[in-house]
Amino acid sequence: MKKLNILVLGSGGREHAFCWKLAQSKMTDRLFVAPGNAGTKALATNLDIGINDFDALKNAVIQNNIDLVVVGPEDPLVNGIHDFFLNNDKLNKIPVIGPQKLGATLEGSKEFAKDFMSRHNIPTAQYGSFTPEKIQDGYAFLEQMKPPYVLKADGLAAGKGVLIMNDLDNAKKELSNMLLNKKFGKASSKVVIEEFLSGIELSCFVLTDGKNHVTLPMAKDYKRIGEGDTGLNTGGMGAVSPVPFADQKFYNVIQKNIVEPTIEGLKKDNIPYVGFLFIGLIRVEDTPYVIEYNVRMGDPETQVVLPRIKNDLAEMLYATAVGKLDEVELLVEKKSATTVVAVSRGYPEAYEKGKIINGLPSSTSSTVFQAGTTNNEGEILTNGGRVIAVTSLGDDHKKALKNSYNLLYKISFEGMYYRKDIGFDL
Repeated sequence: MKKLNILVLGSGGREHAFCWKLAQSKMTDRLFVAPGNAGTKALATNLDIGINDFDALKNAVIQNNIDLVVVGPEDPLVNGIHDFFLNNDKLNKIPVIGPQKLGATLEGSKEFAKDFMSRHNIPTAQYGSFTPEKIQDGYAFLEQMKPPYVLKADGLAAGKGVLIMNDLDNAKKELSNMLLNKKFGKASSKVVIEEFLSGIELSCFVLTDGKNHVTLPMAKDYKRIGEGDTGLNTGGMGAVSPVPFADQKFYNVIQKNIVEPTIEGLKKDNIPYVGFLFIGLIRVEDTPYVIEYNVRMGDPETQVVLPRIKNDLAEMLYATAVGKLDEVELLVEKKSATTVVAVSRGYPEAYEKGKIINGLPSSTSSTVFQAGTTNNEGEILTNGGRVIAVTSLGDDHKKALKNSYNLLYKISFEGMYYRKDIGFDL
């Protein structure tokens, strides 16, 4: 069996989960992560390199004889890390799990994604796309829509570039804020306005080698900071898998109307795509619609999806890299997995750092995935907005959540906050 030196890019809970799963693989020889966090340090060699420092990553890949690169976040993909490898004669034989820049535009531009869905008849909300020069057209578009109004920054805004408003005047004001006052910087130099769909959201994850694909376990995450889904949007406060309302019949509709046309659409449009595709869905009555595409695994959904995959992850990713994903049979754990995220005081706005984390367990039935953490002379300190995610398995999501909360009660840091109602709407 081929042994692999693997490099994971990123520093969040998602990347800790990747390292946790890859460290269990019989195919993994040495595991590296750039830049990683205090949690990945226990499983892999942390490299102090930024995810967009392509030249430093190139040197690290050559020095450490890396055989496979797994890209966690979207930023380096949208910035073309895969293309950088392909265009370099010392790197072009090293497979990268994550699409090339063209494919990554599905997340990098809301307009590009909407046009793709429209071309391939993939169900999504009706929309219009507007630039500063066309702001009057944007106002007119809002006037002929029914509230609530959904405004999305076209580019990457770290999950925060979406506004939903009930008042037309407010919507116009925010459109002007985004386009003319650059509320989200370059990301809102173009804004997509779309109809509001009322329903319940879920996430579908697909792994593809460009020809074949595997649909991974579905999950549902909770984005709002406040209980009952109130307050500001965050990167995600918790997640559940499987999704109780996504039964086999609904799953089949998602496959037929969304997953298959998406994979076929990539082929028809000659968009090379190797890696994970995250399809954000909303269930409106019994019909799934696509809200957005992401070109990587979700965070915190990865922390509930990977623990339910029984396969050797390195084997799956290597099969993806060499175009043999059709030889992999996905094996899924029947139990439910849940994760609850603990965040720093002030998050998702300005938050505190450098707080000592107490009570992190050494071994337990639950798994603590670290995100915004750093190791300072043996003490684990907070170093981000989302600090840890506690993942547990159980016979159903209620039992799994009980396990996650039981462990969270024992962990503390100054200003720690987490939602106590994950799964409340199931």
